[in-house]
Amino acid sequence: MDRELPRQDEIWRHFKNKLYRIVAIAQHTETGEQLVVYQAMYGDGGTYARPLDMFMSEVDRDKYPEVEQEYRFVRVE
Repeated sequence: MDRELPRQDEIWRHFKNKLYRIVAIAQHTETGEQLVVYQAMYGDGGTYARPLDMFMSEVDRDKYPEVEQEYRFVRVE
């Protein structure tokens, strides 16, 4: 993976233009897989977890051809 990994308290933008704060990078207790735990900065502020590889993946161009953002999530500078 060439991109910098998310870090606690950073703000990242989903390709659907919603902002999220990184809570932690966690490790799945059974598989050892790394998970990104993140919290919505809108609505009820829900907290979510997603596998790191999926969090860092490119947008599915077949499913979302109109999206300009290259990756599913990008860090907000």
